[in-house]
Amino acid sequence: MEYLLFITLGALISVLSGFFGVGGGFILTPTLMLFGFSPVEAITTSLLFSIGTSLSGIFAHIRMKNIGLRQGLILGMSGMAATQAAHPFVLFLAEKGWDTWAVPLFYIILLSYFALSMLKKGKKSASGAGQHSEHSRSIVKMVLIGFFAGFVSTTLGVGGGFIMVPMSVAYLGMMPKKAVGTSLFAIMLIVSAGFLTYASTVSIDYWMGISLVAGGLIGSQFGAKLTSYFENEEITYMLGALYMATVASVILNLINLNYTGLVLMAIFVGGFLVRSLVKMQKANARTKAKKERP
Repeated sequence: MEYLLFITLGALISVLSGFFGVGGGFILTPTLMLFGFSPVEAITTSLLFSIGTSLSGIFAHIRMKNIGLRQGLILGMSGMAATQAAHPFVLFLAEKGWDTWAVPLFYIILLSYFALSMLKKGKKSASGAGQHSEHSRSIVKMVLIGFFAGFVSTTLGVGGGFIMVPMSVAYLGMMPKKAVGTSLFAIMLIVSAGFLTYASTVSIDYWMGISLVAGGLIGSQFGAKLTSYFENEEITYMLGALYMATVASVILNLINLNYTGLVLMAIFVGGFLVRSLVKMQKANARTKAKKERP
């Protein structure tokens, strides 16, 4: 029964992962902490989960031609290098007993910043992204973004997509949908390196991890397909709202209101699924109406 719960959790998170291109880890890590797992256990398990969801989501985005291979390789390779610097830093925090407050605090700071950025600049990014030429996407910018995302990935147990997606839109001039696909490709490289580094020193419940990944493989394809029903501006604003909901749940965890945090995340996921179903029904109705025209 417990593993069925984790399969369901993995499926729900992977729908969001495939839709937003965020790897799923930044949702799963705080959720596992709400369930009572230690930060290091949550980080390692989330990295394992992110491998499965990223790999699955990549195939869907390849079919939709949303992946920039060159940009993804540069972002991913620089992120892999950063994982080797972040791992000893996290173990140091755990040894000192600081990880129980430091990791949630990092989440609050980063997610608050990106939530405000995405909500404030959503319209500007959606309408202006893509006007920059390929030449303006400098390798230096990609390396810096990839390294920063890789360090955060290994420190917080996330894919790094919640950093890569908004920064790729803002600083590399990518359209949100392409930023999502390219981000997932880079994430796969980063989380694979991060997980292998942690797995050598941290013990986790691998059956639980496999259950999460199994659920993730179910949901990520559906999440990636959902992007075709939404405008770029909508995706940007909804990602900002997801960041805000996650920040609130982390704060609630710090003040020992774990159950309230879980309820808050459940409300967001439920609202997202309802809105997605409405979008799909409207799109299918329009398609049917066109076919019925003489």
